[in-house]
Amino acid sequence: MQVKKERLQSLIKKELSQIIFEDVKDPTIGFVTITDVSLTNDYSIARVYVSFLDKIDINDYRLASLNKAKGLIRSKLAKKLAIKKCPELLFVIDDSLAKGNHIDDVLKSLNN
Repeated sequence: MQVKKERLQSLIKKELSQIIFEDVKDPTIGFVTITDVSLTNDYSIARVYVSFLDKIDINDYRLASLNKAKGLIRSKLAKKLAIKKCPELLFVIDDSLAKGNHIDDVLKSLNN
């Protein structure tokens, strides 16, 4: 069962990347990278972790623009997936890179 869930998460990640790149025409979103997709156990909700590669100060605005396009993205995704019900999409900013950099800076300061 877990293998199916991981396979579906990987497929959703791949398809969402393609859909956002090709079909979402909102220029305010800019270049977005989907870093991970996490499905609930009943496959009803997909938490989509995204990161933006430039302009850190407007990430919330860009996330809001991405959420506005959620209906289009979900309908395109439903056509590409071979499952009964397409999961609800929740876009979340992935700040793991920033946290990792902070931990790295702290460790460097301890060594000096």
